[in-house]
Amino acid sequence: MTVAVFAYGTAVHVGQLLIGGLDPYPSMPAWLAGYFVALTIADPATALLLAFRRIEGLVLACLVLATDALANAYANYAVDQAGGVTPGRVGQAVITLLTAALLMRAPAIAPWLRRRPSPSASRSQSPRPPEGW
Repeated sequence: MTVAVFAYGTAVHVGQLLIGGLDPYPSMPAWLAGYFVALTIADPATALLLAFRRIEGLVLACLVLATDALANAYANYAVDQAGGVTPGRVGQAVITLLTAALLMRAPAIAPWLRRRPSPSASRSQSPRPPEGW
């Protein structure tokens, strides 16, 4: 499921680049627009690392989701002056919930992930990841 979250994020950010061209976030400060554009690389990299069950993927997933939640909070509450509930604010809430869920589950997920491969590592099978992974 976590891989799917990052695959979806990849699709969203690539779609925004395709629709918006060279300036997909014209109302955002340059640093924030740059962060969102960088997610077109960070999201698929995270998905790939997670798909290969690498511990680096879990660390990157936590980092990307946490910073994405913060970036979206800034975009939706500081930059966007609209009042009330907006689609962006709903999306930000979802990202925040996903971040909290991943951070709480990370210690339980980590044992099922691979660390840096070593030449002498055995090729025995690891236990299955937790339900819903």
